Amino acid sequence: MLIVDASVAIKWVVTEPHSELASRLLDEDLAAPELWLIEVANALWARQMRGLMTPDEARSGLLELLVAPMRSLPMAGLLSLAFDMAAALRHPAYDCCYLAAAQVYGCTFVTADARLVRRAAKLPDCARSTRLLWQ
Repeated sequence: MLIVDASVAIKWVVTEPHSELASRLLDEDLAAPELWLIEVANALWARQMRGLMTPDEARSGLLELLVAPMRSLPMAGLLSLAFDMAAALRHPAYDCCYLAAAQVYGCTFVTADARLVRRAAKLPDCARSTRLLWQ
């Protein structure tokens, strides 16, 4: 199983750098903390508000993501660890939920967020289980 975040999932419905790499992951066993849906909905909304997508395109992208082959993991078992990681890394707790999921489920976390990867490198367990989409 791979944990992927919204920065990867959004590339399944929006053409941006590394979208093809993100699409290749769709053949894997994918999972993410359930907040991934809120994050991709917000990203689509923001693109719509900036005039980069029509409302119909944004809604279509959201509907496509709702049926993506990704297991949504419950947040309850991740929040305490994510909170501790957020404090240690001085990084938002919502991003740390993905790091926590990789640790709790013993798998690799793939993201397109280079800043998060740099921060995660400060914690040895996270450094070993976190990778950039294009590396």
